[in-house]
Amino acid sequence: MSKPPSDWPEKSQELSHLLSRAGLGDRAAFATLYERTSAHLFAVVLRINRDRGQAEDVLQEVYVNVWRSASSFDAAQSQPLTWMTSIARNRAIDGLRRAQTTPRIAQPAQSNLTEDEDSDVYEHMADPAAGPLEMLSQASDARELTHCMDSLSAQQRQSVALAFYDGLTHAEVASHLGQPLGTVKSWVRRALATLKSCLDNASLRDRRGSETAG
Repeated sequence: MSKPPSDWPEKSQELSHLLSRAGLGDRAAFATLYERTSAHLFAVVLRINRDRGQAEDVLQEVYVNVWRSASSFDAAQSQPLTWMTSIARNRAIDGLRRAQTTPRIAQPAQSNLTEDEDSDVYEHMADPAAGPLEMLSQASDARELTHCMDSLSAQQRQSVALAFYDGLTHAEVASHLGQPLGTVKSWVRRALATLKSCLDNASLRDRRGSETAG
C-alpha cells in the first residue's frame, strides 16, 4: 500500500492509516474505520436504495468487501473515502438489481455528519419520484446522461463529479476547488435540480416512445 500524499486532509490521512492496518488483519483498526465512515457510506447507499432494511444489508456487504480488499487500497489512485464510496455505490446498485424493486422514499439517514459535510443538499430534494442522485446511478442511456451533464456549467459539473462520483464532502469539494463552502453548496444544489429535470424529461420521452411503438 503506497504512502498517502502529505497534502491530504487529516481525516484522509487517518483513514488511510486505518485501511493499512485493516489490510494487515488489525480488527481494532477496522472497527475504528467503521466508526469513522459508516454514517457517510450508509447515506450513500440510502440515496440509491431508499429501503432502509435493504440499505443496512448492503452496508454490511460493503464492509465485508472493504475488509477483504483493504490491503489492495492504493493511496496513489484515490483518497480512502473516495475508494470506499465507490464500493458502497456499486454494491447499492447491485443490490437494487438483485431485488428488482423500485426505491421508496425513506426518512433521511441520521448521521454524525455536520451540515458542512453532506447534510442539506441531497436529503431535502426527495419527492415521490426518483431523486437526481438515484437517477444518475440508474441512468442506463449514457447519451442522455452525457447530454444532461453537458447542460451544467463547468463548475457545476466538477462539483457534482467530486461530490457524487468521488465521494467528497462539500467541505472537501470547496477545498479542492478553492471556493467558499456556500458557493459549492449552491452549485451542487442547482446542478441536482437541473439534472433531475433533464433526466425526468428524458424518461418521459422514453415512455411516450414506448407507448407509441406499442
